Amino acid sequence: MKRRIIAYTLILSLGSVTGALAHGDEDHGKKEEQHADGHAAALGKPGDSGKVTRSIQVEMNDTMRFKPASIKVKRGETIRFIVRNTGKLKHEMVLGTIKELKEHAESMRKFPEMEHADPNQVSVEPGKTGELIWQFTKAGTFDFACLVPGHFEAGMVGKVRVSR
Repeated sequence: MKRRIIAYTLILSLGSVTGALAHGDEDHGKKEEQHADGHAAALGKPGDSGKVTRSIQVEMNDTMRFKPASIKVKRGETIRFIVRNTGKLKHEMVLGTIKELKEHAESMRKFPEMEHADPNQVSVEPGKTGELIWQFTKAGTFDFACLVPGHFEAGMVGKVRVSR
């Protein structure tokens, strides 16, 4: 009986974590509404590709670093991040507050096979390039990180400084 209760609890926990983080099957309109109050809402919202004001190249590599590790943008800008993975491991760039990123990294450690497809992130296979379009609507200093298990902890983080 105890095993059944534990198994049931684990299944419920996994379902709620997966549902909260793996948004790949929702339609885009709902996703934007959800993220307006959710992931990365503190720094902006998913950008419109037709309103990109600037493109920024970002390299990810197996030394667990981003190049550049610090990015400056102006409030209101819509940025197209062209994210290139020059390593042999999968990497990702996820925008958010350090609190959100730490929480998400913890979930990824617990469930390393979990896939996510949020508008504030891009996952890039080795040798490939991806893109992330984001409109920065708030001024301040924000963060980005690779949340592949172990990468965040190894220092694969960066800063976005949004000026007025």
